[in-house]
Amino acid sequence: MVIEFLKGHGTQNDFVVLPDPDARLDLTASRVAALCDRQRGLGADGVLRVVRKEALDLPAASESAGEWFMDYRNADGSIAEMCGNGTRVFARYLVEAGLVSGREFVIGTRAGDRPVVVHPDLTVTVQMGPAAITGASVAIVDGHNFSGVAVNVGNPHLVSIVDDDIDELDLTRAPRYDSDFFPDGVNLEFVNPLGEQRLKMRVYERGVGETRACGTGTVAAVAAALHLAGTDTGKSAVDIPGGRVEVTVERGASTLTGPAEFVARGRLDPQWWERAG
Repeated sequence: MVIEFLKGHGTQNDFVVLPDPDARLDLTASRVAALCDRQRGLGADGVLRVVRKEALDLPAASESAGEWFMDYRNADGSIAEMCGNGTRVFARYLVEAGLVSGREFVIGTRAGDRPVVVHPDLTVTVQMGPAAITGASVAIVDGHNFSGVAVNVGNPHLVSIVDDDIDELDLTRAPRYDSDFFPDGVNLEFVNPLGEQRLKMRVYERGVGETRACGTGTVAAVAAALHLAGTDTGKSAVDIPGGRVEVTVERGASTLTGPAEFVARGRLDPQWWERAG
């Protein structure tokens, strides 16, 4: 079997893209983990499988209004509901591969449909759905407690707005969190306000570790900052280690705009694929 791939990133949150329209690949957790390993594989924060919704036996796929479904996997092989940066890369791939007509269309995800617009400059705007405040909890880094706002953007987040410079935080080890509050794990964001409508963020992603960016995390960060300011509507630029994105949050809706880049394409060695399974 010929297995083609592309390597891309959205603000340096990087992905292996696997075109698999008819869901023929046996995409095991071990194969995903091997692909994402930066020593024994291609290296990535996750895998984006491009598949037609009809080929998947998933309620989220069958209910989608779009033809194409983003089957997203974390770097450890676990299944995730949604990935904002990945959706931008996925959208650009569909346009450049000629799999959609026009530059405005719908992508199906496990968190629901995500309408997108691929702009002429190859930035992509994703309608991210509601950013729902679900409570408060605490993240612990090096024995220090950081109060946080829990936000659901189709996947779970805990956002801590902190006064100290987030560049000084040691995120080489997984921060601790309340597993009773987040039984399925959580993405942890640490945020510095930089002035009006601008934030700086670092993120420790569930199933991955610290990454250069997290699209849903930037939406969660803006929603949390607005919530703490006593509102639920606004917009902000968010600086992450991999670049900058623009986020708007409204009542029951949010958008994420940022770049989508491709850096390589090729074919996987079938013998390697079999061994990785």
